[in-house]
Amino acid sequence: MADDVWLVVGLGNPGPSYAKTRHNVGHLVADELAARTGGNFKQHKQVRAEVIETRIGGIRAVLAKPRSYMNESGGPVSGLLKFFKVTPATLVVVHDELDIDFGTLRAKFGGGDNGHNGLKSIRKSLGTGDYYRIRFGVGRPPGRQNPADFVLNEFSSTERKDLPFAVDRTADAVESLLADGLEVTQGKYNS
Repeated sequence: MADDVWLVVGLGNPGPSYAKTRHNVGHLVADELAARTGGNFKQHKQVRAEVIETRIGGIRAVLAKPRSYMNESGGPVSGLLKFFKVTPATLVVVHDELDIDFGTLRAKFGGGDNGHNGLKSIRKSLGTGDYYRIRFGVGRPPGRQNPADFVLNEFSSTERKDLPFAVDRTADAVESLLADGLEVTQGKYNS
């Protein structure tokens, strides 16, 4: 698969009011990968997304951030797959995960949506959940706080101190997935 083009999508919500929320960790990781490649995101002419055509971990890739709300991510992801002639077999989605402690990573292929509206939208648009995911743990909400409210809040002050390291490590995991495959990446980064 080394000759294939990969599509790496960092999920999030558009606009400055969402920029620092838990739901936007996918965008933060995409920004880190962009900084590493020296690329600048540009608005795609046909799809509601910002993209960079680049190399990640030495592999040809399109790095993308949908410019839709999370629950509408499927449209841009589907459009990018079609435009760049990429199959779900070389799609990586980076997203927040409530059922994993803050900063913990899990790389996987396929699986359920676990209540994540961005993943539900992608499954509906693609007709499959068989693609790679890098799940960034944001933890469960405290007490009886609604999970939707929790992910739309900013990280706590304690989390903000560790966030740059966790984002950096997640970008490392994406690079590893493309260059070394799932099994190696899981061995290095899943905890």
